[in-house]
Amino acid sequence: MDYRVVPITDELIPGFHRVLDTVAREKHYLAFLEAPPLEETTAWVRTGVKRGFPHFVALVGEQVVGWCDISPIPRPVHAHCGVLGIGVLAEYRRKGIGMALMLAALGEAREMGLTRVELTVRERNTNATALYESLGFRHEGRKRNAVRVDGAYENLLGMAILFDAPV
Repeated sequence: MDYRVVPITDELIPGFHRVLDTVAREKHYLAFLEAPPLEETTAWVRTGVKRGFPHFVALVGEQVVGWCDISPIPRPVHAHCGVLGIGVLAEYRRKGIGMALMLAALGEAREMGLTRVELTVRERNTNATALYESLGFRHEGRKRNAVRVDGAYENLLGMAILFDAPV
């Protein structure tokens, strides 16, 4: 499969929003069930780009098919930490796109001086968990019944990777 991983730009925000909404509506992966309005998403992306936060999209041709972003935590005691978000359209999963997106975002996070990147993943999402483990993320805990969708509860796993910091 031929794809490119590029930093997000204003022109790519509508495609990112479409992918975000599509993945959210699957109800299995994200912390929300639909994307915020396009205007809100646009403002959030522009703020992150202005601040230099890692945010990449994967393109097949000119179509956005996935994203990965890392948002630093805006508190002085957590200034070394970022939170990772990722999603890939169903038909493009398991083709190396998620790994390529994460490598780009993690590389930039490290360059900007972050020493910890964390994420949560639903316990049943074993494919994503295996990807995170392969990149060096370690399990840090389980939040029981942390998600409820359509009346069904799911556990969340907390994972993190550390760069150049004591363990």
